[in-house]
Amino acid sequence: QVQLVESGGGLVQAGGSKSLSCAVSGRSFSTYALGWFRQAPGKEREFVALISKSGSTNYADSVKGRFTISRDNAKNTVYLQMNSLKPEDTAVYYCAAAPRISGTYSGYYDYWGQGTQVTVSS
Repeated sequence: QVQLVESGGGLVQAGGSKSLSCAVSGRSFSTYALGWFRQAPGKEREFVALISKSGSTNYADSVKGRFTISRDNAKNTVYLQMNSLKPEDTAVYYCAAAPRISGTYSGYYDYWGQGTQVTVSS
C-alpha cells in the first residue's frame, strides 16, 4: 500500500513563500511520476506541477516561474516550493503518484495524499 503524507501548509501573506513536502511510502518511489494538484473552494481539482521519474518537470501556466517542484529519491519525498504567492493560490494542495504514465491528467495518478491547506491573505 502506497501512502502519501503532505506537510507544510498554512497561512501566508501575498507575495510570500511556502514550501510543501510530501513523504511517500513504499519501495518504488524512484519509478513514479509525482504531481501536485490543488482544489480551491467551489472549483474542480487542477494540475499544478509534475516531475517525472527522470526529473523532467511541467507546470501549469498559472504557477510557471513562481513554483518549483523537486524530488529526493533517497528520502522518498517530493517538494513544492511556492514563491510570490497570490490570494488565488489559496487551495488544498494534494500530492499524487503515477506509477505508469507521467502527465497532467489526474487519472494517471493512482495514489493521493489527504491534502494540506494553503491560505494566502491579501
